[in-house]
Amino acid sequence: MDKHYKRKKKILIVDDSQMNRMILSDILEEEFEIYEAENGLEAIKILQKMSVELSLILLDIVMPSMDGFGVLEIMNKRHWIEDVPVVMISAETSTSIIEKAYELGVTDFISRPFDSSIVYRRVNNTIMLYAKQKKLVGMVTEQIYENERLSQLMVAILSHIVEFRNGESGAHVLHVQALTDLLLNCLVKKTNQYHLDASQISLISMASALHDIGKIGIPDHILNKPGRYTDEEFAIMKTHSELGAKMLSDIIEYRDEELMHKAIEICHYHHERYDGKGYPNGLKGEQIPISAQVVSLADVYDALTSVRVYKKAFSHEKAMEMILNGECGAFNPLLLECLRDIEEEIKNDAQRNDFHHGTSKEIIKIADMLHQYEELSSADRTVELLEYERKKYEFFATMSQEIQFEYTNEPSMITFSKWGAKRLGLEEAIVDPMNDEGIIQCFGKENLLKFAQELKKTTKENPIVQLEFEMGNLEQKRWNKLIVQTIWPSDDTSKYTNFFGKIVDVHEQYTELTNLKKLSSYDGLTGLYNRQTAQHMIMERINRHPESQFAFIVFDIDNFKNINDYYGHMIGDDVLKQISKKLLSSIRQEDIAARIGGDEFVLFLEYKSNLENIIHRIFNNLCIQYRGFNVSISMGVSQSMNVGNDYQQLYHLADCALYTAKQNGKGCYFMYDESMKEALLEMAL
Repeated sequence: MDKHYKRKKKILIVDDSQMNRMILSDILEEEFEIYEAENGLEAIKILQKMSVELSLILLDIVMPSMDGFGVLEIMNKRHWIEDVPVVMISAETSTSIIEKAYELGVTDFISRPFDSSIVYRRVNNTIMLYAKQKKLVGMVTEQIYENERLSQLMVAILSHIVEFRNGESGAHVLHVQALTDLLLNCLVKKTNQYHLDASQISLISMASALHDIGKIGIPDHILNKPGRYTDEEFAIMKTHSELGAKMLSDIIEYRDEELMHKAIEICHYHHERYDGKGYPNGLKGEQIPISAQVVSLADVYDALTSVRVYKKAFSHEKAMEMILNGECGAFNPLLLECLRDIEEEIKNDAQRNDFHHGTSKEIIKIADMLHQYEELSSADRTVELLEYERKKYEFFATMSQEIQFEYTNEPSMITFSKWGAKRLGLEEAIVDPMNDEGIIQCFGKENLLKFAQELKKTTKENPIVQLEFEMGNLEQKRWNKLIVQTIWPSDDTSKYTNFFGKIVDVHEQYTELTNLKKLSSYDGLTGLYNRQTAQHMIMERINRHPESQFAFIVFDIDNFKNINDYYGHMIGDDVLKQISKKLLSSIRQEDIAARIGGDEFVLFLEYKSNLENIIHRIFNNLCIQYRGFNVSISMGVSQSMNVGNDYQQLYHLADCALYTAKQNGKGCYFMYDESMKEALLEMAL
């Protein structure tokens, strides 16, 4: 690549007169890359896609659809005006018009008729002025970045001193930082209980590197002992948490810094446990600062999966099992949920040995490539990175085969991914979608109204909407799930500003299940089919394949009420989720699994032989260990060979077999046979 390569600046000309656009384009096209819009709405569409790339807008006032002032108002609301200078060109030259233009943020005003050299010079001057401002911003940004980098470097040096003395590789600190960051970002999506913002997350992640700084004060012969500690040695080892907190507290010059506060509380309390059985103070529950709670969990996970002088590394799966079963002490249940949520990400990063902000490597690579351009400022690099992310998003949106979209209130506009727009047969960008004929035909007026009602129910705390309905053209309609995330302004909880989301094709069979049109198909907690959907699908399967052999299985969780009463409903719900996850992993794609109420489940499958082996395998997979206690099920099975393909009878006989299993001590399964007729009578009575 030629190192002297210089990219053309991009200018958007907005004017309803083709002649005016052509004149301005002729003046500027040799030095600039020109984009055109014939009215305000078209200009907004272009700004939606490439506001960060534009160097200037030449804007007319009087235009159809949306005039120049309308464009300026939206640019102010979306904060585009702060980054993209606007030069207004108009024959409207009254004082009130010009004053209004400047009030709305234009940088310059050119009256028609104009001299081409004047236009060229004023355009250049405006772009140069903004470029200098961006360069100054870039210099300040780089200085802040450098200060941040040096802070990280000093923290890393201090923490690596500990690692070196402890005979470890130094990776532990990086791993704990990365895991802390992942856990905190997951936590803020689940609750606002801890009032964590991006700066707090950054501070805690950075301070986590100092969690074991107190080990500097522990004698070598104890710190690096390969065997089990004696009681006296362990008592000395436990003092490292208080030693670290005291060391940091003694640095008087920085004791008022928030980073120092976080580091001290992490040092002091990262060995406390949620049940009060930790040290040094035996704090319990939310008495422990959330920073220390998160670092504690990250520290334990990495300690388990790393080699130590006294042990080999455990696998990811074994470490997760030990933590979730309470073998490493008690942790905040919400943080354990977060750990499970990010499990795949942790596992993948561990396999790649890429715990420490893997995406930073990609960004560094891009930044190195961008340095091939001459005199690129921070703002230019930001634009390039954003363009890279935009192209990457477009690629993944296309490859995911999902209909992804974004909606903005002002202007009222929906923008679909390219693949999604093609799939729906609609334009990529549609203004005023609620009144667009194509949108109404595709989604249906009734569905749009229902969607609007659900949007009104969203809040900052509960911003997600999920709906299922039929959509498509007149020839073909399919069942789809609509998932939307609403976006809220930070200073106003009364309304959302816009939303984005995706539409997923739920199941091919739904096109034929006309009775499902007004039913939600899934159980909200487990993601399995609900009772009504399962019944429709089972009856449909039976009617389609009357010659096949079917098994109808009913099971429930033994003593589930005791789990709820003793451990709480949050744990009970999680048990239901874990059982459902195990169930889905134990069956084939064509089998039908549903939660039909409480802790009761139904499974319907087609088989050719060896049903006993199939049932035995599924049953064993569903008896699990959870957080230190065993969860078992009782199961009843009926077969179509017993009563033919009659849904109600299959259900009834499977229920009878389940009743027999319960009578025989639970934790077992029974296949229905004639000997259970008495049980049928007992159930009837």
